[in-house]
Amino acid sequence: MPSLEEELFPSTPGKFKIDRSHAMNRTFHRCFASTSTMFLWALFLIALTASYLSFQSFVDSGSRYFTSSWGGIHWEKQVRTSAQIHRQNGKVVLVTGAAGFVGTHVSLALKKRGDGVVGLDNFNSYYDPSLKKARRALLTSHNVFIVEGDVNDAKLLAKLFDVVAFTHVMHLAAQAGVRYAMENPQSYVHSNIAALVTLLEACKSANPQPAVVWASSSSVYGLNEKVPFSESDRTDKPASLYAATKKAGEAITHTYNHIYGLSITGLRFFTVYGPWGRPDMAYFSFTKNILQGKPITVYRGKNRVDLARDFTYIDDIVKGCVASLDTAGKSTGSGGKKRGAAPYRIYNLGNTSPVTVPTLVAILERNLKMKAKKNILDMPGNGDVPFTHANISLARRELGYKPTTDLPTGLKKFVRWYLSYYGYVPGKVQVHFEEIQLSSDCTIRRDSSSPKGEEGNGRGEKDERDRDSRLRPGPTNPIYDINLVYCSRWIGAPSWVSDN
Repeated sequence: MPSLEEELFPSTPGKFKIDRSHAMNRTFHRCFASTSTMFLWALFLIALTASYLSFQSFVDSGSRYFTSSWGGIHWEKQVRTSAQIHRQNGKVVLVTGAAGFVGTHVSLALKKRGDGVVGLDNFNSYYDPSLKKARRALLTSHNVFIVEGDVNDAKLLAKLFDVVAFTHVMHLAAQAGVRYAMENPQSYVHSNIAALVTLLEACKSANPQPAVVWASSSSVYGLNEKVPFSESDRTDKPASLYAATKKAGEAITHTYNHIYGLSITGLRFFTVYGPWGRPDMAYFSFTKNILQGKPITVYRGKNRVDLARDFTYIDDIVKGCVASLDTAGKSTGSGGKKRGAAPYRIYNLGNTSPVTVPTLVAILERNLKMKAKKNILDMPGNGDVPFTHANISLARRELGYKPTTDLPTGLKKFVRWYLSYYGYVPGKVQVHFEEIQLSSDCTIRRDSSSPKGEEGNGRGEKDERDRDSRLRPGPTNPIYDINLVYCSRWIGAPSWVSDN
């Protein structure tokens, strides 16, 4: 039996004797210990990562809570304040598309008579967003708060209905325009169909359910040749995708009325025009081009027949919208369940006096004191229809709707607003502004004007560009009171603009 010394020391001088079995055990223990350590480190890193992600999620959520366009204590206070009623038996109305043309005017009318009004608008860029922001400034000055958000945002709608018990919804948000549908068809499905369904879902789930008034369109009459257009006429031949989405909207609203007991009123608008209008409309773009000396395109129908439209002034449309709210019956559902039959109505809102496009141009020429350079072309196949003509007997009978503004009177008011808003001085100088958006609250305009195509400032003097000055708001320039809400500092604003 080997001695302890022999066990511990090698038989060959200068070399150690290695016990292989002990070495293997030590290697196994080191490997096991290393694996255990690595496993523990892996668990630690996983836990650390999870903690970091949870913290980051918390920070992001908090950041969104404080920086998003909706939500938070201050936001809720603004919504509730805007929704306060200031007359007996007043209404609380959610107006979608509140920064739009019709939405702005309807919101003002409701607020001025003492109703509670909360606006909703996504301020998209279909046309100049600065015009929408100027409308928002106008509404803000009348204590109407506009929530910036999309009608497709179900969580936003749920929050709004949680904060305020709306008695009515005036749904005016939509993707407008017939020709643009050929460029961006998806936007019409998104805004005119999906958004409508999202809104109706919020309304049918609300308790109490609000009555809904929404904007359909005269475009639903499509290729109908029977005139004037009546609500009972067939509307199954739309001429454009825009018209098809509005027709789909009428079918969808009828479904929600039938299943959920929502009180629904659809309004078929006929070519609405007036101050604060849409720049994509013909009367608006004609005015701009005539003032700038640019040609305008006037289309003709088959056999060289002039196109005609039932132009309806904005004040008359507003009266129809408000009357629709006032006469809307109550929804009968509760928490998404129908309790009984609810009203379903559709009305034409028009002027019932069609005017040809050449006549429209002639009226603009008289008011602008300038002749238009006209290009006469045949109407392309882009979804436009040759004429519109409203039968308003149903609206007259049930809403008391009676339009009072003819086209010459309405266009005169529009031109007066246009010249004021865009800074034109008729017969003296043409002022063109290049808008520079610095932030959501500040717009700077750079004057790039020259009177009648000549360089100068309208008084025989050279005009220094990039000169800082303040525009003086006053009765001759009422729009500046609104624009200065955004920014009181302007670049190159000519002093003579406010010298009238």
